[in-house]
Amino acid sequence: MSAVWIQRVDTFLRGLTPATLILLLVFVGAVPWHLPGLAPVTPAFPLIAVYYWSIYRPDKLPFAATFALGLFHDLLTGTPIGLTALVLLLVQGIVNSQRVFFHNKPFLVVWWGFTLLVPVAALTSWVIGSIFLGAMVPPLPIIVQAALTILLYPVLAGVFSQIQFHFMQRL
Repeated sequence: MSAVWIQRVDTFLRGLTPATLILLLVFVGAVPWHLPGLAPVTPAFPLIAVYYWSIYRPDKLPFAATFALGLFHDLLTGTPIGLTALVLLLVQGIVNSQRVFFHNKPFLVVWWGFTLLVPVAALTSWVIGSIFLGAMVPPLPIIVQAALTILLYPVLAGVFSQIQFHFMQRL
């Protein structure tokens, strides 16, 4: 009986992997990167993770977890409450609607999809942030953030792929 219980706990904890990784990336993303000549800019690490897991393990990333992690990101970074949650849910919804297209496609096709989605997410953040502040937010940091996010996708996708293969294959 205890072996069955241990197996259930193990399966449950492995199922939390995507949300746990996103939480870790929220903390990593709370540390601004100081690029010379620019305001502090940080890649949208949680966006990368939501995109990846929405394609490869959507069953392990419920919308409620994405929403909660987005709210936590906003609280931690001082962005308007709900902004990151909204953007992450938008990305997750778009990816879920196109998941059949992306599933079993070569990496370059998946990355191409990401490069199309990041500007949409950045524009959404910029518009809502400007409305919230009642003034136009300077667009350059958002553009740099989008570029860094797109460039870092292959690195994090490779890490996630290894985690999925070695840690989650039994789920």
